[in-house]
Amino acid sequence: MSVRCSELRGYTDAVTSRKKRGSYAKTPEQRRHILDVAIDVFGRLGNRGASLREIANRAGMSQAGVLHHFGSKDGLLMAVLADRDDEHGRIDSVAGGVAELRSLLLQAQNNPGLTQLFTTIAAEATDPDHPAHAFMVERYRRTVSTFTAAVDAGKRDGDLDEHVNSEALARLMIAAMDGLQTQGLIEGDDVDVLASFDVLVESLTTALVRR
Repeated sequence: MSVRCSELRGYTDAVTSRKKRGSYAKTPEQRRHILDVAIDVFGRLGNRGASLREIANRAGMSQAGVLHHFGSKDGLLMAVLADRDDEHGRIDSVAGGVAELRSLLLQAQNNPGLTQLFTTIAAEATDPDHPAHAFMVERYRRTVSTFTAAVDAGKRDGDLDEHVNSEALARLMIAAMDGLQTQGLIEGDDVDVLASFDVLVESLTTALVRR
């Protein structure tokens, strides 16, 4: 049975089209791989220094392939941040709040790439025009709100002096955590992040305990 040239060309074109679509297929595995690569690149170079070309090369695919998944470089950055953001549930006591912060510090020690990512992007995002500015504002607002509630619970339970400024104390603890993470990135194992945090907590709770 003979096959017309036009039919053969049509079949070939269809196969080629399917191959092209397959190379850009939005599979969970491809998306996860791109995100993991982007965490490292954004963490080392920041949003300004990172390029889609490097991310695509590291991921072993074309820039068009990366864009097929995330739409733009800003879209990729926001997907990385949202994927790795810390979610805090309700915390009903000071001890619970301290335990949560300590847990986050331990996670940071075990995931230096993730810590580098948020530290670098947070520094850049002080610029209101940065694509992650609104994300970081909301992230800090949510975190401060969660730990302010924990301090309020401590005051109600009689663990802390009722005159303590709840939000100010929450911000101080979060700032200490951020600073210790930065020192850990810079100085490595020379900084005992958890021991330093424990000393701060003990000092504050002793000074602010209800008398």
